[in-house]
Parts: sequence; structure tokens; C-alpha cells
Amino acid sequence: MMLTRRSFAHLMGIAPLNITCLAQAEALSEDFKLKQILEPIRAKYALPALAGGIVTTSGLERVAATGVRKAGGTTQATIGDLWHLGSDTKAMTASLVAMLVEDHKLGWEDNLAALFPNLSSLHSSELGKVSVTQLLHHTAGLPANLPWSTFQAKGGSLMEQRQAVLEEALRIPLITTPGTSYLYSNIGYVLAGLIIENRTGKAWEEVMKERLFIPLGMTSSGFGGIGTLGTEDQPWPHKEEGTPLPRNGPAVDNPPVMGPAGTVHATMADWAKFIADHLRGSRGQKALLEPASYDRLHQPSLNDYGMGWIVVNRSWAGGLALTHAGTNTMNYCVTWLAPKKNFAVLVCTNRGGQSKAADEAISALIQQWQS
Repeated sequence: MMLTRRSFAHLMGIAPLNITCLAQAEALSEDFKLKQILEPIRAKYALPALAGGIVTTSGLERVAATGVRKAGGTTQATIGDLWHLGSDTKAMTASLVAMLVEDHKLGWEDNLAALFPNLSSLHSSELGKVSVTQLLHHTAGLPANLPWSTFQAKGGSLMEQRQAVLEEALRIPLITTPGTSYLYSNIGYVLAGLIIENRTGKAWEEVMKERLFIPLGMTSSGFGGIGTLGTEDQPWPHKEEGTPLPRNGPAVDNPPVMGPAGTVHATMADWAKFIADHLRGSRGQKALLEPASYDRLHQPSLNDYGMGWIVVNRSWAGGLALTHAGTNTMNYCVTWLAPKKNFAVLVCTNRGGQSKAADEAISALIQQWQS
């Protein structure tokens, strides 16, 4: 099960690659001041591991990790470890959609009936009226989830499975009229991924690598669970109560069909490259997308939700602040961006359901950066 907005909304009222910044990020050593800040929080909430970082438009400025990869083990978490980003993937999927709009392969207000003309039942369905914008704003009226494992069980490629998600969504009634209510929906983002596949002829995962990971130099980024099966070579997944899962590895995640809604993993340094790009874009600096696209992605709709971002005003941010959290119930991460102050903070842990711990760590990092 993926992120719900309530778990963190209460917190605190293709461009040229910048090789220099990326090299600096990769060469960062651990910041022991941050480690001293994070360790008491990790211990307070009995987290196996906790990592945090501070980002500017130049990339990851400071980073630290504390704790162990697996509860009861002795292998220390490191700043080079991978972390599962859960629903923080959604901002990446929305960014891909914006790229296709810039390429004139898609329009923000295109609806599903127009995008999938061969699916005749869409033309007489309320779902057919749902626009790309409504999918990304969570205002399509769709339920939160489907029985995702059934799509994997039926087999077929991921593109075929996502097409089956659309067909299944046609069989269930919308909860509300499109555009009238905010309803957080992983289905909506899977359908956005299907639209990306429809417009490019490639799987969402392939497009993500080609259009986002490679241009930003996110060399560690991938999809699904992390670590080598049975080996503590990466942070091990833990249940909300703190118990390690019986196994780790690529298959220990939500079914891959859910990719566009939340299966990306990355190191802190690589996640920071994506966050830095959105900082640059929000500040009108050179980035992967045009300034107008970032404005669109960061424009809130109902319940302050933009496209892959919750958009609010915070005094510590000097106004506009962007945030999102992600969990696959076995890991938890959250980011807050303050574009006007040119910084962002990231926190990850390998234990599910840790919104309170993550919020406390985020607050501590913000205070440290502003002190």
C-alpha cells in the first residue's frame, strides 16, 4: 500500500548536465554534524537506519546515515546506500508527462477517450472524460488502489499489465465526478504511466531511464526492492512495527505494474539530483524542463496537491514549499523543498510507517541548514 497524504501534510505550517555539480555530489564525504543530529532521532524511534541530506540547486551539499542495514545486525548503513522512494516516484512520472507535453506528443487536457480511441467503451464512460491533468492532480474520482497482484499473476509485459489496469478501471464506477474532489489514487498515476507508454511506444521504466535518470546522471537509480537476496548489502526492508521482512531483494516491493505510482529506488546523491533539478526549475534556472512546465507541475489544485507535489506556504521556506512522502509499507522517505531559499531536505529510513520520525528528522535538518 502506498502513501496517504494525511501521514505528513501536517508538518510545519533536456538541459546540459552540470558535470561539476554532479562530481561534487558524488565526492561528498559524510557530514558528522548531521550524523550527530540524526542518531538520537533514529534511536528514539528504534529505526534500523536513518539517512538525511541537504540539497541546493548545485546538488547534494551535506549527507549522513546512521544505524544498521538490518535490525539485529551489525552492518552499518552508509551514505552510498540505496533507498526505496515509494510515492516520491510520482513527481518523476509527472515530470515525464511534462516532457511529452513539451514535445507536443501530449496535451494537459487530453482525455482518456481521445488518448485511447481503440478502447471504444471509454467513449461512453465517465472515465473517458478524465484528463491527464486530473490524473496527476488526484482529481479523477478514481479509487486509491486495485488488487495489484492480480495483474502480475495474469502475466504479460508491464505495458500489457498497465493496459489491463485501464480496462479494469473501466469496470468500476468513479467515486466522484472528475475534477470535483481530491482523492489520492495510485491508479491515476499508473494510468499516467500508461499514457507515457502509449505516446512513446516504450515501457515507463525505459522512458524514465532515457529521459530522467541518464540526463541527470542518476546512475544508481532503478526500480523495485533493493539489495541482493539474503545479503545485507543494502538497507533491509522492515515492517512498521520494526520487524525485518523474511527476505529482501528486487521482488520485495509492490507489484511492478505500480511503477509510475511508486517503485523507484536511488542513493541519496541521485535522488538529490532530481530534487535539485526541481529547485532550479522553480527558480527559473536552466533545468530539464522549461520554466512554464515547472510552474504547471508546482501549481496546486484541490487539497494543495500539484502534480506529484503537495504545494503549501511555509515561513521558513520564504513562501512556497513543496513536499511529498513515499512508502511501500517497508520503507519510508520524505522531502521538503524551499525554492525561494534555495534548499531542500531529504530523509529516508528502511522501516515502514515512520512519518513521525521522518518529520522530526526533517525539522532538525531544516533548523541545521538555517542556523
